[in-house]
Amino acid sequence: MKTNNRHVKACGVVVAALLGVNGSNGDAQTYPSRPVKAVTDVGTGGTYDIFVRALGEELRKKWGQAIVVEPHPGGNAVIGNRMCATSPPDGYTLCFLSNQGMVTNEFLYKKLPYALTSFTPIMNLFFNTQVIVVNASLNVRSLEELATLAKAKPGTLNYVVPGTFQRVFFDRFNKRYGTDLVAIPFKGGGDALNGVLSGVTPIAFIGGANFAPYVREGKMVALAVDSVARSPLFPETPTLTELGYPDNLPRTYLAFAAPARMPNDIIGKVHHDVAAIMSEPAFRKRHLLDRGLEPVVDTPEQFARSLEIERRLIRDLVQEAGIQPR
Repeated sequence: MKTNNRHVKACGVVVAALLGVNGSNGDAQTYPSRPVKAVTDVGTGGTYDIFVRALGEELRKKWGQAIVVEPHPGGNAVIGNRMCATSPPDGYTLCFLSNQGMVTNEFLYKKLPYALTSFTPIMNLFFNTQVIVVNASLNVRSLEELATLAKAKPGTLNYVVPGTFQRVFFDRFNKRYGTDLVAIPFKGGGDALNGVLSGVTPIAFIGGANFAPYVREGKMVALAVDSVARSPLFPETPTLTELGYPDNLPRTYLAFAAPARMPNDIIGKVHHDVAAIMSEPAFRKRHLLDRGLEPVVDTPEQFARSLEIERRLIRDLVQEAGIQPR
């Protein structure tokens, strides 16, 4: 795979920052001494929002300070990422960002109010298994049956996806089967859930946790998941790999980050404390494993380097899809 030297150089700056140039003047011993904002780029009611609020409550207990969750959805995650990137790097704005906003948008827009180097990467919190679900009224139980229905009703079936990776999947799906499923924008997980339930957007390729109960109730049907192995939330649902689809799409995750140039000692403290919460068995089971989330909790250095690899892959996928920056 060819690499873009400009992109690699930019990511190298991120890695270098994490290796020590941020300094250690954040006074981590007294941090935090006032409430901390938790900025997100998604709406309320979805998987990420629920997780961030649960994590914030545990941090409140540990730090003795309120964690104020501030959702900033919309604009294809640009709004929330801009809010993070333009905040002071003093540790009092922590960010929980989709990889769509943090990484992918660079290749979708000619001008962004931020860049990857606008952030301090702290860790990849978890992978969020994505599931392809349909409203049960469509009466399909496989991707092949969905393709047959789409051919019979051209241009009438809408879908929602949280990011470019899932959009690329449906672009490939349309080319493979000669269908024309139509993408519809949405603001957050709650919006997508309501759309599938109502039948307004009867198809979704999205984080599975909030959809699992409706699959169990028979109101929705799960057709496939993007995890490496079958998800405990959908044990009867095959993976895309099992069904013969390529496994070269990046997985969806929740990034824990902060504005660029946050002091290293504060990076170390927040990483240590969040990692400790994520490793607590009760929290891990209730807020991660039971919701189909796959904990990662890497180091800042590991996360920064994984961002390098992801950016190059996304660049190639955007080119494959013929998406032109707007």
